Amino acid sequence: MTGDLSLLAAVRFAVFDFDGVFTDNRVLVGQDGRESVWCSRADGLGVEMLMRSGVPALVISAEKNPIVTARTGKLGLECIQGCDDKWAELERVLVGRQLAPAVVAYVGNDVNDRDCLTHVGVPICVADAHDEVLPLARLVTERPGGRGAVREICDAIMRAQRQG
Repeated sequence: MTGDLSLLAAVRFAVFDFDGVFTDNRVLVGQDGRESVWCSRADGLGVEMLMRSGVPALVISAEKNPIVTARTGKLGLECIQGCDDKWAELERVLVGRQLAPAVVAYVGNDVNDRDCLTHVGVPICVADAHDEVLPLARLVTERPGGRGAVREICDAIMRAQRQG
């Protein structure tokens, strides 16, 4: 991961976009209209370990999709879907949890993540994020979305917190 990894020591809440972060941003559509995506099992294990280490996590997705429900449910991740204004929703969550944006890591990959990336203390983009949001990130993963980027982030947060 590139950037100042010491920022991760302050993270108390990790928030992830789903499409393009947990997935490689591709979708397979069958002739019956059902969708499928690829997710990394390593990413799932990373999130489970992060939450066990005491850092809660949340997925905020613009799309409402049974795939997101199934994957986050399996991982025991809180999930908010069908969210047109991700920052307004995240801000509501932070107020409810009494958390300052400064202690939040937000992981995104595209322009609909722009507001969250600009308001949190630790904005992170996956390696293959859209060119318009990459400059907003203070950290950028080496791995692309859906291919271990989430695990890379979780491992880095846990490592920074053990060292800090």
